[in-house]
Amino acid sequence: MPTFIEALSLNPLLLAALLGSFAASIVSGIIGSYVVVKRIVFIAGSISHSVLSGIGLCIWLDRTYGFSWGSPLYGALAAAIGSALIIGWMHLKYRQREDSVIAALWSIGMAIGVVFISQTPGFNVELTNFLIGNILWVSTADLYLLITLDIVVICLVAFLHKRFLAICFDEEQAKLQGMNVAALYLLLLVLIAISIVLLIQVVGVILVMTMLTIPAAIANLATRSLSNMMLLAILISCSFCFIGSWASYSLDWPTGATIALLAGFCYIISLTFSHQLARSTYDLRKKLAVDKKKALNQSLKP
Repeated sequence: MPTFIEALSLNPLLLAALLGSFAASIVSGIIGSYVVVKRIVFIAGSISHSVLSGIGLCIWLDRTYGFSWGSPLYGALAAAIGSALIIGWMHLKYRQREDSVIAALWSIGMAIGVVFISQTPGFNVELTNFLIGNILWVSTADLYLLITLDIVVICLVAFLHKRFLAICFDEEQAKLQGMNVAALYLLLLVLIAISIVLLIQVVGVILVMTMLTIPAAIANLATRSLSNMMLLAILISCSFCFIGSWASYSLDWPTGATIALLAGFCYIISLTFSHQLARSTYDLRKKLAVDKKKALNQSLKP
């Protein structure tokens, strides 16, 4: 069997799949940083599971009536954006019951998807790929869609980065500065929805939250600058995709699960290392403070 690097040059599908994972990593690194900083992982989780309704509807229409919308990716995109707007509206109107509304939408989206899937005749490999991820299943059309969405998200973030930064850290101050916080919040949720749909191609619906949040969470341990955090998260996410794809090819494991497993272990290791480093730094500062106090006392003695 050829090595992974050799297979990339011999198999254009494998190369296209890896490029698709890199395209998804760019957006997930940027948007995932906002998710981690604003602490809306639960909202992102609800959006990610609601896409099953759009995927199930597209597959059911195609298999039952021959009415195809193209790739179920478009159904996932519509369901994700719709869920993001509903959650955002609920957050702005009913903030005190936000967690219950999010949980309800999470359940409804999954239930609708399950109902359509149960009514779809035959076993559906396509659906399985969406659920657990299959990076080799990315088509050329999907790759073009991923790159297009990449460009849209990057342009919007580059133009609105300072405004997003303001609403992530202090919404009240942003309102005092005259910003339309509601519109910015809804737009941020829509960008999160798009990022989730991109990542579904790589790791599937079940594991999408792993790649959306873990690279950004690891980057957050290493830097306090949001811009640096985004760049580092992109590099970490691309590394996970490359190393995970390599490992899955060598071990004959599912690619999405391998990438997610790698990301999870790396986060645990980095969290442990960060905790130990912080403790060592604290102990060092405490020792320096004691030594400084002793030196000061010695200098004051007659």
